[in-house]
Amino acid sequence: MNEIFGMTDLDTISSLADIINDKELSEITITEGGRTITIKGRKCVPAPPPHMGMPPMPPMNMGAPEPAQAPAPAKEENSGNIVKAPIVGTYYRSPSPDKPPFVKIGDKVKKGDVIMIIESMKLMNEVQSEFDGTVERILVADGQAVEYDQPIMIIK
Repeated sequence: MNEIFGMTDLDTISSLADIINDKELSEITITEGGRTITIKGRKCVPAPPPHMGMPPMPPMNMGAPEPAQAPAPAKEENSGNIVKAPIVGTYYRSPSPDKPPFVKIGDKVKKGDVIMIIESMKLMNEVQSEFDGTVERILVADGQAVEYDQPIMIIK
């Protein structure tokens, strides 16, 4: 290795940090000649998905909760335009706990309107609607961890 432990090759350390960020790793540890270096990223380990039949954990003090909705049959979920999470992170329905939500059920949206924030690696990413229509359902709770490509809301 290029003198990592002698700290003479900062380019190597920078490259390892870039790998952590690009691959969304939480950390990388390298051992050489009895010496160890650990580089930690900002990625938090995501919460495990809820078990079938168990209700999701309630959001943590993030403003008024969205009214609870009973699970709908699969055919109902597929009617309309499904907005999916573009990245792994935490879904927020408003810009901050003391601000109103970007959208509520029944709101009309236009393509390009900001409809949510997904926080990933301490960055707040505004998500814009890809569709014109009315928000029919919001499928996740405020503050809930979401996976890439997970359905978030339905716009008809």
